[in-house]
Amino acid sequence: MSDFLLQSPEPDGAISRPSTVVAVVMRRERIDNVWQPWRWVLADVVPQEGGFGKKPRLLLKDEREERWLHPGFKVELLTTDAEGYYLNVTTQQPCFWVVWRMEEEAALADAPVAVPQIVTLSYHDAGRWLDAQETVEQVPAPPQVVQWLQQFVNEHHVLEAKRRQRPQSFQTLQDRFGNPARVSTDKNFGGGGRG
Repeated sequence: MSDFLLQSPEPDGAISRPSTVVAVVMRRERIDNVWQPWRWVLADVVPQEGGFGKKPRLLLKDEREERWLHPGFKVELLTTDAEGYYLNVTTQQPCFWVVWRMEEEAALADAPVAVPQIVTLSYHDAGRWLDAQETVEQVPAPPQVVQWLQQFVNEHHVLEAKRRQRPQSFQTLQDRFGNPARVSTDKNFGGGGRG
C-alpha cells in the first residue's frame, strides 16, 4: 500500500487548497441476529492508487463478509475550518470521518450496498452530519496525515483569547418581560402604608 499523497498550496497558486485523495473500504459483516444477519461498517480509509479506477468494486466476498472499495474522495483542508481540524488533531486519536448511506435500490450488487458520501478531517463537519442524523463513522488517521494536519493547524488556527466575563452583580436586572427592573431599598412596614 502506498503513502498518502498530501498536497500543499504551491507558491504560484497551482493548488488552491491542501488536499489528499483517498479511497474508502466498507465492510459488510455477518452478525448473530435473527432479524438482521448482516451489518455495514467502515473498514478503512486508504491512500488512492492509480489501479483503483474510478468506480466502486467488490474486493472480497465469502460467507462471513464482503469488502467494497470506493475510490476517489478528495479531502481538502479549508482555512475557514481550522478550528475543526484543531479539535481533531488535539484528540488522543485523530481520525478520518466518513459519512455513508445505503443505496435505496441495489445498483452495485444484488442487494443494496453502503456507499460513502464524504470523507473529512474536520470535527465540525462530522458534528454537522451527525446532527443531521446521517451515519458517520471514523477510523484512525495514520501518522503521516496527522503530521500534515498538525502543520496546517499550526499555520492557520488561532486560539481565541478567553474573554473575562462580567460579574453577575454588574449586569442590569430585568423583570420577567425583559424590561429593566427597579430595586428599592426603602422598607415599607405595616401592609400598605397605613401606619
